[in-house]
Amino acid sequence: MSTLFESGAPRPLADRLRPEKLTQVVGQDHLLAGEGPIARMMASGNLSSIILWGPPGTGKTTIARLLADLTDMHFERLSAVFSGVADLRKVFETAKNKREMGQGTLLFIDEIHRFNRAQQDGFLPYVEDGTVILVGATTENPSFELNAALLSRAQVLVLNRLDDGALEELLVRAEKNEDKKLPLKADARAALRAMADGDGRYLLNMAETVFELPNKPKIDTTALAEIVQRRVPLYDKSQEGHYNLISALHKSLRGSDTDAALYWLARMFAGGEDPRYIARRLTRFASEDIGLADPQALVQAIATWEAFERLGSPEGELAIVQCVIYLATAPKSNAAYKAEKKAARVAIETGSLDPPKHILNAPTGLMKDLGYGVGYEYDHDSEEGFSGQNYFPDDMPRTTFYEPRERGFEREISKRLGYWNKLRQVKE
Repeated sequence: MSTLFESGAPRPLADRLRPEKLTQVVGQDHLLAGEGPIARMMASGNLSSIILWGPPGTGKTTIARLLADLTDMHFERLSAVFSGVADLRKVFETAKNKREMGQGTLLFIDEIHRFNRAQQDGFLPYVEDGTVILVGATTENPSFELNAALLSRAQVLVLNRLDDGALEELLVRAEKNEDKKLPLKADARAALRAMADGDGRYLLNMAETVFELPNKPKIDTTALAEIVQRRVPLYDKSQEGHYNLISALHKSLRGSDTDAALYWLARMFAGGEDPRYIARRLTRFASEDIGLADPQALVQAIATWEAFERLGSPEGELAIVQCVIYLATAPKSNAAYKAEKKAARVAIETGSLDPPKHILNAPTGLMKDLGYGVGYEYDHDSEEGFSGQNYFPDDMPRTTFYEPRERGFEREISKRLGYWNKLRQVKE
């Protein structure tokens, strides 16, 4: 309950506009409307523990509060950043007392992924016996951050970042609440929504700053940029965003979509990714997805890596951009990658087969007596420079691992292999 002083204190616009009904939450109809999982829970009157996973400013805390109100449950909120075991014990003790008096407790834990494994295990008995209904909120992938035991007892619900329509709806509500229009030109209004990057709370915080401006003249995009700060794109180099963006870059390169690859590269640069990490991944891509279809791809990637080491940032980033363009436009082949995997599998299956004796050196008399090197034909002595001898183990049939594509330089390699296969058949 708020005090007299608290009720008279100024409240941020985002707090004043906090929804009072689930139907007022924007951008999450897939959860809250129709046959959405939360809508079904409310219709059945049976709320179960859930984990709300989504970006900041998408309504996780608001949904938790509204669920408590709709079910007449006591609302307890903890932040995993500031709370520990002692705080949890107090909450569970209070929840037990409330339960004895006939009232349930909804325990909302913000940033739940920041609790360690032991702390997460501590929730389980109280979740299982119904002492609390747990609603956890996280911006990180629960699969990586939460215990399997906890995940098995709570349904994971994914909240979407707010799209442009949802953000516009928030601005309209803000204007109605303030009883005036934002003094923005159409392009500046669109830019304000883009600056929010899907975060409704951040959008309203920026709008609150704009509302303080005179009604006229309306400001354009350039003036807006000077008044409010663009939200830094979400990107945690040690978490899922890191892997999602490098995956997007890799697949765009594989799909020969140069512009998309440049976009994801720019996103990684904007997020502060280490360019050396990008250079390393580009080098891997050059072998895995281009290979001998364009042997220069690996040369370009290594040269890019070296160029960045010599130039540093920001000059070295241009070399990485150049490499991304080269790799995206190069012919693609995963033949070398597939050959590696197939050869590795067969090597394990065949165990410890010895090489045929005719290709072994015989530095000692004993080895000569055992037949090492006997029958070996020196390829350079043949007219074609190709003896056609068998180099596989005697007890292993000849196996094809490398199958070049009909793309780029691998066309030439395919011709060479075809030529040698014909010679081999003649000489057998």
